Amino acid sequence: MKKMMLIGLFGLLIASCGGGNSHSESTANPAESVTKETTENGNPAYDPNRGEGKFKDFKAAPTLDATQAENGNKVYNVKCSSCHKTNEEKLVGPGWKGVTGRHTADWILNFITNTDEMLNKDPKAQAQLEICLVRMPNQNLSDDDAKALYEFMRKNDGVK
Repeated sequence: MKKMMLIGLFGLLIASCGGGNSHSESTANPAESVTKETTENGNPAYDPNRGEGKFKDFKAAPTLDATQAENGNKVYNVKCSSCHKTNEEKLVGPGWKGVTGRHTADWILNFITNTDEMLNKDPKAQAQLEICLVRMPNQNLSDDDAKALYEFMRKNDGVK
């Protein structure tokens, strides 16, 4: 008798876990909430000169701000050094040597503060992702930390 009850209980447990049709499903189309502007093939429209983020026309000072660069070095050591080297060598992500010459300040600042959006839409970021094969995590940098990190990148690239 106990064996029959256990088999029945087990069968009831399996039946209650299966199917999945009894759960309510959202009728909203997730693609509609992302963007209304799309290309002919349905991908989100993107203007690489527009930038994806709040940094537009950012101009760094002609000379290096040593205090900011030191603050950026601290940010690098805590949030970036496990994946990026300051030379040309790729670790998990690309090496940083020459990064300020390869990308505009706006692009770098928007990428490090709005990583997911840039990886989803920006062709340069997507190309880098294909090389590295690992999505850069959002480090939740403040604008001040991002600017300090950019100044550290400039120092690493030889700006005096």
